[in-house]
Amino acid sequence: MTIKIKPMLRDRILTDKERKNLAILEVVRKNGPISRTDISKVTEFNIVTVSNYINHYIKKGLVIEGELDESTGGRKPVLVELNPKAGYIVGVGLNMFSMVGVLVDLETNVIHEIRHDRPPINSEEVIYELVNLADEIIKKSGVEGEKIVGVGVGVPGIIDERGRTIRWPGALGSKDLSVCLSIKDTFEKKFNVPCFVENDANAAVLGEKWLGLDRDVKNMLYMFSGVGCGILIDGDIYRGSTGAAGELGIYNPRCEDKEFIKESATQLGRWEGDLGMSIYAQELMQKGEPSKLKEIKGTISIKDLIRASRDKDPVAVKTIERGGEQLGIKVAFLINLLNPEIVVIGGGIEDCGAVLLDSVKSAVKEWALEEATSQVKIIPSAFGEKSVALGVVGIVAREVFAQA
Repeated sequence: MTIKIKPMLRDRILTDKERKNLAILEVVRKNGPISRTDISKVTEFNIVTVSNYINHYIKKGLVIEGELDESTGGRKPVLVELNPKAGYIVGVGLNMFSMVGVLVDLETNVIHEIRHDRPPINSEEVIYELVNLADEIIKKSGVEGEKIVGVGVGVPGIIDERGRTIRWPGALGSKDLSVCLSIKDTFEKKFNVPCFVENDANAAVLGEKWLGLDRDVKNMLYMFSGVGCGILIDGDIYRGSTGAAGELGIYNPRCEDKEFIKESATQLGRWEGDLGMSIYAQELMQKGEPSKLKEIKGTISIKDLIRASRDKDPVAVKTIERGGEQLGIKVAFLINLLNPEIVVIGGGIEDCGAVLLDSVKSAVKEWALEEATSQVKIIPSAFGEKSVALGVVGIVAREVFAQA
């Protein structure tokens, strides 16, 4: 059996049939093996509807029947589960410090994954590097090409509705970069399967929801470092009217006052990807504070700070605490505005560990409304560098299920 899905626009309204497909198959994915009766209870669809849909999936090879469930009297119910080998999905994610590719089956079991360092610049060349990464992971996985049902691509920036152009945010104080090479068309020409393109933070928030968190979580934020935010409202990604929602920070390309830009970054302005921590660490050492970081030649990276903080280096610890405090103030503002159930800290900075997370929580407690924080949980990303790649896998899987 070969599964084929049609490429669809983001944020389209699902038909009644697609909505039922998605609801039923998501329950089977998360809870299988499961009986038709239990699927009916969870989805609140009547048993006849559930049985008709399940029988259709079985004929397509998407679902398989397995063992019998325990009976409370009468005939034992047959359990059903997804056929994980019915198709495979490739997801590639561009993070702040790396490129990660995964190949998963329909139960989202990771069959193969690859990580490479991210190219140092944002350009069309990066898109070709992502294509090469997807090609490499398919070849190394040993999965036949015709078994690939779709590819998901997660990248930073503002993506147009059809995934064909992208505007990458520049570094602090620099202009944005528009890339007109179509990511979607480039991938579809190479692999001859539908491609779905999503913003990195949006992909990451969906990945955490789709794969990691309780299905009842409806409202969530994913803080992609301090530069972007994935927003989940009532269970769906919120992209805004033009796809620009979640870009943290205002920016005026005509402003040439570098000091003003730097000062505004911790308030309303655009931040550096590492929360400005490498610059702050350098400033502390220039003031004479002792640190083993002085032995590093060149720019101090966030990985250097993480390693040093684990050794209790005073500059590293102080720097990460300050970064967490400033991130926490932005998180507090967003918590007051959106009142989420969960805030996930990710994008690479979660590797700073408890030093950062505790500072974020302290700042939120100090700056956010008590009513807004009474039940909110602030947690590190469950998937780290794989969050973006797994998130776009979830987007493709949802389309596979909806179109089943």
